[in-house]
Amino acid sequence: MTIWTTITEILQAVGDSVSEALSRIVGAPREKRDPQKSVAFTIGVIALSAKMAKADGLVSEAEIAAFREIFVIHPEETQNVARVFNLAKQEVTGFDSYARKIARLFSDQKDVLEDLVDGLFHIARADGAVGEQELAFLEEVSQIFGLEDRFGCIRSRNLRGTDSDPYSILGIDCAASDGDLKAHYRKLVKENHPDRHIAAGMPEEAVAIATTRLARITEAWGQVERERGI
Repeated sequence: MTIWTTITEILQAVGDSVSEALSRIVGAPREKRDPQKSVAFTIGVIALSAKMAKADGLVSEAEIAAFREIFVIHPEETQNVARVFNLAKQEVTGFDSYARKIARLFSDQKDVLEDLVDGLFHIARADGAVGEQELAFLEEVSQIFGLEDRFGCIRSRNLRGTDSDPYSILGIDCAASDGDLKAHYRKLVKENHPDRHIAAGMPEEAVAIATTRLARITEAWGQVERERGI
């Protein structure tokens, strides 16, 4: 049974409500809840992507293509994915309700919540720019996730430009010593290593997002190394 089949069965059991599907997973006993975290992660990305796509009033082909870049979707599963996306888009439930349920489920896995925000950024910038409404959406989701202190770093590594200086991406002051920088970088590598996601049973999409994030962190560290000659 694929993860998409599991999601479809859960939706059918709760009357085709994305919100109720998340509530069922969040409210389940731990022994039943934990094995379904990968399902909840996938539903969360789809649901919040659908709400974000409405934030600027448009759902572009580029955004849909970016969504497919995050998720490994076999042709026979396309209909199931589209169904979840459309249900979330049409549901009157606000995005903040989805975000709070996901935040509760992954309250002890902030790195997974950060993966989810990175995935949403990937979709938002697919059409060449992240609009003000989309950025406000992403910042509010980050706040609900308890990532307000990390949002600057998340934004910098996802939006390349004048604000994407390596220190901002690494989340450390440019006045930090070489020793502190090295220690901080080692800590980031440990915290963001994809193996942690694999061990936690996250879906391959989460692992792929974590891998991309680690590459961006490593790239920023390389720039700092060159500039400082360390």
